[in-house]
Amino acid sequence: MDSSISQNLLDQLEKRFDENPGNRMAMNAAVSCGICASSRNYETEREVPHEFSISLEQGAVTNQKRSGRCWMFAALNCMRFQVIKKQNLEDFELSQSYPLFYDKLEKANYFLESILDTLDEPTDGRLIAHLLAAPLNDGGQWDMLCSIVEKYGLVPKTAMPESVSSSATQEMVSYMTEKLREYACVLRKGYKAGKSMEQLKKEKEAMMETVYRMLCISLGKPPKTFTFEYRDKDGNFHREENLTPKAFYEKYVGLRLDDYVSVINAPTEDKPFYRSYTVQYLGNVKEGRPVKYVNLPIEEMKQAAIAQLKDGEPVWFGCDVGKRSFRDGGLMDTGIYDVETLFDTDFPMTKAERLEYGQSLMTHAMVFQGVNLDENGRPDRWRVENSWGEEAGKKGYFVMSDRWFDEYNYQVVVNKKYLSSKALEAYEMEPVRLNPWDPMGSLA
Repeated sequence: MDSSISQNLLDQLEKRFDENPGNRMAMNAAVSCGICASSRNYETEREVPHEFSISLEQGAVTNQKRSGRCWMFAALNCMRFQVIKKQNLEDFELSQSYPLFYDKLEKANYFLESILDTLDEPTDGRLIAHLLAAPLNDGGQWDMLCSIVEKYGLVPKTAMPESVSSSATQEMVSYMTEKLREYACVLRKGYKAGKSMEQLKKEKEAMMETVYRMLCISLGKPPKTFTFEYRDKDGNFHREENLTPKAFYEKYVGLRLDDYVSVINAPTEDKPFYRSYTVQYLGNVKEGRPVKYVNLPIEEMKQAAIAQLKDGEPVWFGCDVGKRSFRDGGLMDTGIYDVETLFDTDFPMTKAERLEYGQSLMTHAMVFQGVNLDENGRPDRWRVENSWGEEAGKKGYFVMSDRWFDEYNYQVVVNKKYLSSKALEAYEMEPVRLNPWDPMGSLA
């Protein structure tokens, strides 16, 4: 048979298309309104209301604007929950610009150290291509935020507010990425020219001076001390002077980050359940905690998240937010778009197959602030705090159906006390080292 598309084949395809009058109706709708709008299933919206049997109270929804800091916003939303609760506040925000500064600084150092670790690798090889692809990505992981907090602490938003470059990071990241790729070139050429590792390390230190300068100019200098002033719900005014960022975190947030574990659900053959995993060349703080997960069955993941919500604490999670998701209505459900009927075809890939063939991976982090349990105590929908401002969803909140959770949720972070002894034992094992390009190495 001919391997090319012939005119005869085109004629046959057109004839078969025209034989089904439903195709013309679908075509008219999709061309005029778009695929998602034409296939949206109104019945699904009725089946998944924004009501929950367990619902936590949080401050106003935050807005990451034109930045990729969802993982950071989600973690800080979990942490500000503690401040609001402890200090009896109506609302409160932690500075998202402060950890952004140190995340970029540490990522730059991590990247240059990775370049020094791989000097014998070919420039056109997969590993170097991977490292060069996004040396200063906005995205991150829970463990990476923990490394920043443990080293640098946190501050209230008033101590380091947002800037143009923190709210819209593209310009800053673009110029800093260009500089880092230049530095990678310099270091690798120096190595080929016979420079010692000691000489290259000194050059790297000088490079970091430029990185620091670019960050200060873009974001402003982070505070070393500050005054924390606030008024509680009862109208009482409070002031504490000369706080350091680490002292502020310890006193006002106080979460023991070592108690929290990243749980993933990756049902692929290469990742058996009840094993721990890490990802090569994934991190920010060089001496910080490694990114580490324990892979568990989906039901065990859910039960841990539910237990934490029942105890009144929100849950950080990572998912593939763009799949079967209605942003304006704030609905994440596998049935929200009936594209099967629109295109007259099925989309039968399993969760494992989507991971293996590049159809899905974690793209966004948010926070569970509630869950609805049916009469048998099983979840049917989840309350989701997003960081896209109040315009998206229901005043910034989304509802996720439990069937969507099964297919597109990949990670939750829970206190280890909610995990079984079998899961904890697996987490403490020496982790399997995944390739840098493994789908479970994706950044939210």
